[in-house]
Amino acid sequence: MNAYAPILVLGGLAAGFAIFSVLMASLIGPKRYNRAKLEAYECGIEPTPHPAGGGRFPIKYYLTAMLFIVFDIEIVFLYPWAVTFDSLGIFGLVEMLLFVLTVFVAYAYVWRRGGLEWD
Repeated sequence: MNAYAPILVLGGLAAGFAIFSVLMASLIGPKRYNRAKLEAYECGIEPTPHPAGGGRFPIKYYLTAMLFIVFDIEIVFLYPWAVTFDSLGIFGLVEMLLFVLTVFVAYAYVWRRGGLEWD
């Protein structure tokens, strides 16, 4: 349990600071509401009514999200590998090279198909 004490203390401090900040902002902060502040945030563009089905989004949004997930997962796998690189030896190096090569092939495919161009 002693090994986890610093982590628990840091988590408690972070949670305490977050709760303290939210409470102080609601107690001390200005309370000047007007019509513009009460409306939904639309980046200055007048909101338009949406169709009953919610409208259609271009497929580029989903492709961008999937690309982000693929490369984010790659980074998640690279961190533990980098930490244990010395103990893995040549086997770990070859396996990571194959993994990075596989991700690079996917990246090249998406780039060639125009998935990275935003119109």
